[in-house]
Amino acid sequence: MNEIQKIYVLSTGGTIEKTYNELDGTLFNREVVVKNIIKEQIRLPYTHIVSRSILNKDSLEMTLEDRENICQSILKISKQGFPVIILHGTDTMQQTATLAHEKLTNLKAPVIFTGAMRPLGFYQSDAIQNITEALSLFKVLPPKVYISFHGQVFNLPNVRKNREKGTFEEF
Repeated sequence: MNEIQKIYVLSTGGTIEKTYNELDGTLFNREVVVKNIIKEQIRLPYTHIVSRSILNKDSLEMTLEDRENICQSILKISKQGFPVIILHGTDTMQQTATLAHEKLTNLKAPVIFTGAMRPLGFYQSDAIQNITEALSLFKVLPPKVYISFHGQVFNLPNVRKNREKGTFEEF
């Protein structure tokens, strides 16, 4: 018999959750849009996904205090033995993931950071791909902090965003 696995998806904002304001033509973080997409478009009958918004900021606006709060949220869930996916803006994802890598030792389950280069719902968005990959990886990765992006899994701390290629890479 297949057991139901619980996984937490913590949203922090970023491009993956930007919405378009038709009145003034701006993109901004307003609401958790990924939660509904996961429920409606990704079929995971043996996975119970708990979605929580812990922050709603563009990652360029995040402070050290924001990053430490993200780490504390991960720690609370990790102590219970549940995997965590962090939806994060790509501009500073490696900073938050590296801080989590340094602060969070003795994890009981993987912690996977992911995001998108184009907002969910936009033409050629990579959001669904990256979320789906992260949701699959938690079953096979050992407990530690990772970045998952465009079919690649990166170990911290030697990872960065490659702005020219529009993805992440090891260095």
